[in-house]
Amino acid sequence: MSNDRPGELFAGPRPIQTRGEEPALRPRLPKRAPKPEKPAKPEKPKAEKPRRPTPPSRKATPKAARGGGGRRSILGTLVYAGMVAGVWCGIALGAVLAWFALDLPDISKVAQFERRASVTVLAADGSEFARFGDLHGTTLGVRDLPPHLINAVLAIEDRRFYSHFGVDPIGLARALYVNWRSGRSAQGGSTITQQLAKNLFLTPEKSLKRKIQEAMLALWLEHRFTKDQILTAYLNRVYLGAGTFGVDAAARTYFGKPATQLDLRESAIIAGLLKAPSRYAPSSNPDEAAERSRVVMGAMVDAGFITAQELEAARNAPPSAKRKAGGDGRYFADWVTELVSAFVGSGHGDVVVRTTLDLKLQRAAEQRLEEILAGPGAAANARQGALVAMTTDGAVRALVGGRDYDNSEFNRATQAMRQPGSAFKPFVYLAALEAGWSPDSPVEDAPVRIGTWSPGNYDGKFRGTVTMANALAHSSNTATVRIIDRIGVERVRRVAAGLGINSPLGKDLSLALGTSEVNLLELTRGYAGIANRGAPVWPYAITEIRDRDGNILYRRQAGGSVPVVDPAHAVQLTRMMTGVIEYGTGKSAKLDRPAAAKSGTTQDYRDAWFVGFTADLVAGVWLGNDNNAEMKRVTGGSLPAKLWQGFMLDAHAGRPPRPLPGMEGAPAYVASGIAEPARATPAAAPARGSNSNSAGGGVASGIGSLIESLTGKGSAPQVQYDYGNPVR
Repeated sequence: MSNDRPGELFAGPRPIQTRGEEPALRPRLPKRAPKPEKPAKPEKPKAEKPRRPTPPSRKATPKAARGGGGRRSILGTLVYAGMVAGVWCGIALGAVLAWFALDLPDISKVAQFERRASVTVLAADGSEFARFGDLHGTTLGVRDLPPHLINAVLAIEDRRFYSHFGVDPIGLARALYVNWRSGRSAQGGSTITQQLAKNLFLTPEKSLKRKIQEAMLALWLEHRFTKDQILTAYLNRVYLGAGTFGVDAAARTYFGKPATQLDLRESAIIAGLLKAPSRYAPSSNPDEAAERSRVVMGAMVDAGFITAQELEAARNAPPSAKRKAGGDGRYFADWVTELVSAFVGSGHGDVVVRTTLDLKLQRAAEQRLEEILAGPGAAANARQGALVAMTTDGAVRALVGGRDYDNSEFNRATQAMRQPGSAFKPFVYLAALEAGWSPDSPVEDAPVRIGTWSPGNYDGKFRGTVTMANALAHSSNTATVRIIDRIGVERVRRVAAGLGINSPLGKDLSLALGTSEVNLLELTRGYAGIANRGAPVWPYAITEIRDRDGNILYRRQAGGSVPVVDPAHAVQLTRMMTGVIEYGTGKSAKLDRPAAAKSGTTQDYRDAWFVGFTADLVAGVWLGNDNNAEMKRVTGGSLPAKLWQGFMLDAHAGRPPRPLPGMEGAPAYVASGIAEPARATPAAAPARGSNSNSAGGGVASGIGSLIESLTGKGSAPQVQYDYGNPVR
């Protein structure tokens, strides 16, 4: 309102403010006295209203007086702003934590521990030699375990475990600093409680979200459980390599003792596994495990858990764990584990499997193979090998799938497909016996040409007219090709398939020289069928399976099979195969008892075989290279024959000699002079790589039709080999 209106009245004093002036009071004028008419009663004097205080002028306020108040005003503003920001940050943090908590597991229900069912593998004598799956030992409390094991874990993983609240800010800061200085993730800042939270509830993925959830769950665990309970759960659930969970399972696996009996050095090795279980496993990497244990013990000294003298004594102690040489049946155990589901189903729980393995024979097989490969094999560029041994009813007593399981788990006895070379020839000669030939039937060992294909003999020699028995003993390629040409390829395929050669077989004449790939197990099975007088056998390794409570889930029942060839012919072939060892290509494999066998060598010395049997055992060996590299003139009758001989001598030690099956009395066959053998429908002379489908009798049913369905009808693919080179 304007101040220049003279007629405006105020009931009381009112300040007037003008630009550039101090406020002033308007003077109050005195009232005029009324004219006296009548005497009036004296009025009571009215109380004068107090004057309104004059506000101080901003301009008049000294600057010194204004300074302190300004600072207080700024400080108050900052405090207020900080409080507001804190509230909003709290709200934001709560929202973020709520978002991370949306997909947390239900921690009111401690997670059921999902694990793979364990398979414990026993040898034939009941001794345990392998375990697979997730293995758990006895649940042990902190007070049950040796103090040095607890201290080793705390020293290397979480020294402030008993003082922090689940998350260790000091350890986290140190880890961040070390990682920043090194430029890589060299240290982790997770506490034992955080690691337990991850193991119980979370996945191993590495992400910021998972780390935040891990910290949240760690705080919950610390609130819900005591420190000893948390540490107990951690030590019994943590993964320690080789399928083991918990310190007791690891102690039993690596050291053959419970965790309660671990010494200082062994405890340091167990604690060292926490960083990288596979890398520091003493069974596979003993040197790295020992180095890691020294780091752990050094940390124990720094933490004051042990003295320098105790450290020195532990370092000088002999190694606690020894690496298993060769494999100790691990190839066999792998093979058995793959078979378990076929007997009890894929959803089986923990099981104990009793097998046919003879640990004595298994170790002999591994040692003999290593001796050959480390000695003469090294000079001959033979770097790998395999061995299978079974009884004549198919019980596998030993199986070696390679030189060193730790370096390669590939099983060359059951998985490697290789050309058998002349080791396939017994099936050709058995088919000839079935077609009406006899061991004394004459056959030409002379140059032969069929179309454009002209196979030669390994030694480059030709012996002229020889008996079929001599042709087999000396492994004549030309004579064998003439035989298959006369009897028909299909007859040979049927005989081989009937005795257990399940791999697809070629349909041309080169089949006689072993050009179709097989594995060692099935080839040895085929020879077992010959030793079993023509009745096929099924290799088996499992005799019984029980669950963890001892209930029988499977037990093998004894059974037999019907011969697929005339038993007399099988016995005749056995007699012929004794000549291989007596005077033929396998003389270096001669034993102190009757034995029958056949050697095999493929083109350019890429594969070398020796397979044979006694009355007690059938065994087959293979030498070669995984990359198919050539060996230096290694034939089946050289290093493989020596390997076979050494193993068979070990396997038969202490056993009395026995005659071969069917040869207990009179000779298995009567000489037939040089009578011309019965001829089957002659096969057309094939060009190199062409197909020959003629079969004596022309049977196209049964096993023959099965092979047809497996391999397909019509022309077989061309064989990409130079059969002019020696193949034996």
